[in-house]
Amino acid sequence: MAEHPAYPVGLRLTGRHVVVLGGGQVAQRRLPALIAAGADIHVISPEATPSVEAMADAKEITWHRRGYAEGDLATAWYALIATSDAEANTRASAEAEANRVWCVRSDDADAATAWTPATGSSEGVTVAVLTTKARGRDPRHTAAIRDAVVEGLRDGTLVAPHHRTRTTGVALVGGGPGDPDLITVRGRRLLAEADVVIADRLGPRDLLAELPPHVQVIDAAKIPYGRFMAQEAINNALIEHARQGKSVVRLKGGDPYVFGRGMEELQALAEAGIPCTVVPGISSSISVPGAAGIPVTHRGVAHEFTVVSGHVAPDDERSLVDWASLAKLTGTLVVLMGVDKIGRIAETLVAHGKSPDTPVALVQEGTTAAQRRVDATLATVADTVAAQEVKPPAVIVIGAVVAVGPDGTV
Repeated sequence: MAEHPAYPVGLRLTGRHVVVLGGGQVAQRRLPALIAAGADIHVISPEATPSVEAMADAKEITWHRRGYAEGDLATAWYALIATSDAEANTRASAEAEANRVWCVRSDDADAATAWTPATGSSEGVTVAVLTTKARGRDPRHTAAIRDAVVEGLRDGTLVAPHHRTRTTGVALVGGGPGDPDLITVRGRRLLAEADVVIADRLGPRDLLAELPPHVQVIDAAKIPYGRFMAQEAINNALIEHARQGKSVVRLKGGDPYVFGRGMEELQALAEAGIPCTVVPGISSSISVPGAAGIPVTHRGVAHEFTVVSGHVAPDDERSLVDWASLAKLTGTLVVLMGVDKIGRIAETLVAHGKSPDTPVALVQEGTTAAQRRVDATLATVADTVAAQEVKPPAVIVIGAVVAVGPDGTV
């Protein structure tokens, strides 16, 4: 007899009796989705994994610490049979068939009345993939298809052409440290939905090349601002395009709130009545050192790290950084935007007690193909930067963690 394809359907299990036979790894994987569906779940098993036991302790499921008994499925709407007892599985499956209970069997899919699809979700859409027996019902093949569809929905590359989701207003998106793969899934999806993208120089430029031709890309550094300050001009551009009913993405390097002036832009948008979504990004203060092999903390070496802006020198009256206090810390100091001021920063730290031999690393163009690392000490860093022609953008790491090797030694 030729096999017919399974009929796909979504089960609404809120408040309904669901029985899971077995408390092992299969149950552990399947239970979270059943819990999320709001089912009244009864797990029947003499033993359970620590994770399943934790679900019982949290009252997410009811655990009956015994084996299967006739009648356990009589009032069930749905059953999952996943025990190591083949004879019990067969009897339970027969009971499910007699009571017209949809039943999944982990040990024998052909003997089941239902199959569990590979599922995933994105923005309110649930993707469920089933393959036919002709494909061998290979779970790896099914999961790979599921993953491809979900990833396409999340990053915006898979969108129905006449039903493109649009997010009104402005999204402040942290683009990460530079590698286009390090933007968040949500950030990438919002980029794919945008009508206008206002980008910083330090944003992941490769992502802009992927945008459709109709998307207007604006270099924030080139916005004419006349009598306005540059930041005011950017704020005005965001407001102007949003008021035209366009979906606007403000693409920023790193994270919008780590020296990215994201709050200033959000405040301007709020004052103008423009809705704004903030999408956090991976900060270069952590990711760039990590990409260069430097942990900002390490057991027995540094128990804290401090991130400061170096865009104004320590002796500049505009500086809000307490360099004297920083010099006394024993942890890691990460300086952003400080390449041209690193000589004066190093002198100040040493003057307030930091050892001149303190290791320093400068990581230029971190996470990109052009990344390079230059090492020095507080005593030599100024000359090293000049000799090696280190240019912004570069993240500066000061502290013992710079010397931590792959084997954990310093």
